[in-house]
Amino acid sequence: MTERAFDVILFGATGFTGRLVAEYFLEHGPADLRWAMAGRSQAKLEAVRAELAELHTGASDIPLLVADAKDRAALDRVAAQTKVVCTTVGPYALYGEDLVGACAGAGTHYCDLTGETQFIRRMIDAHEETARSTGARIVHSCGFDSIPSDLGCLMMGDALQVMGARPTQVRFYAGESSGTASGGTVASLLNVLDEVKKDPSLRKVLGHPYGLNPQGERKGPDGQDQVTFKYDKDMGMWTAPFVMAGINTRIVRRSHALRGFPYGQDFRYSEVMSTGASTKGLARAVAITGALGGLLAGANIGPVRKQIEKRLPKPGEGPTKEQRENGFFVIRLLADGVKDGGAKVRLRGEVRGTKDPGYGETAKMLGESALCLAFDELPVEGGSWTPATAMGGILTDRLRAAGMTFAVKTSS
Repeated sequence: MTERAFDVILFGATGFTGRLVAEYFLEHGPADLRWAMAGRSQAKLEAVRAELAELHTGASDIPLLVADAKDRAALDRVAAQTKVVCTTVGPYALYGEDLVGACAGAGTHYCDLTGETQFIRRMIDAHEETARSTGARIVHSCGFDSIPSDLGCLMMGDALQVMGARPTQVRFYAGESSGTASGGTVASLLNVLDEVKKDPSLRKVLGHPYGLNPQGERKGPDGQDQVTFKYDKDMGMWTAPFVMAGINTRIVRRSHALRGFPYGQDFRYSEVMSTGASTKGLARAVAITGALGGLLAGANIGPVRKQIEKRLPKPGEGPTKEQRENGFFVIRLLADGVKDGGAKVRLRGEVRGTKDPGYGETAKMLGESALCLAFDELPVEGGSWTPATAMGGILTDRLRAAGMTFAVKTSS
């Protein structure tokens, strides 16, 4: 590792999100960061570098590497040159498998933005043994999927344990936000639906609450994610299904399993979207429930699918800088625990971001994850990990320093 040419290689730098991560490295990376940009087109890489050089001193010196996501030999060469590969090239189920294999084989740490449960399951099954033997830390879902969830749950569980309580449940409520749907996220969702259509057995992977847990540890008290609107008495708000719960909850439960079930086998975790307490909150919850159901149903009907695709952002598209800077998100957490004598404890927490969640904050989360893997002393060796198990509080501290909020707010 110490003899490799680069600390980080950013794969997919010519895409919309990839360029944002490149900007993040230029603006916030350490002065001595040795990094390169990689992609399938030399011309496009040179164009991005030239554009970056107009805004950032030194960008004109960024090394460029050409590799196609389907060219395993080229990916092997990329992985062998760096400590970490940070990739934004999705849908990962279509374009990510060879890169994970290359990193696992080369002993190179890896991080991505995937929210594709079936892809993660395949990568764990295919490369876990190799990654353990070479020392490669493979860490999926290092963006809005699923860092706020994974690190937020870890923060709340740690806070309860400091108080002498065993965590029994953490609930996640996606609240107020301002941002634009990511074209890459949309493409990934549509690809998941296409995969299920071709292979209906994938429904078992996608629908299993513990589907990302290690073999033999796929049981627990959690069931299906919320699929309709409900009133939550503890929060005093109406809630709706949260579109990212299907991946986030699986990542959090995998973290708990990989940590050896420190909260017990009966620990529960869930995610919903909170919409407010008034009749307007109810109306929003009903509308969100209907919209999600309509999207999932319509995406499987040819003519309707075409109309949906016309209206949704395409991969490579995204909001303006002003829109990204004016975005934000608020996530509320409710954590319950019990002390040895039976006394119950409840803590409230928040995770906040100050930019568009799918772009500005996601670029920050992925960028800091790559830097963390490259430079920090971490508690695990090679293998397929989650953000909480590979980087945990070390990454939380990095994100706090970068402007995100991870805070335990109140107790009752």
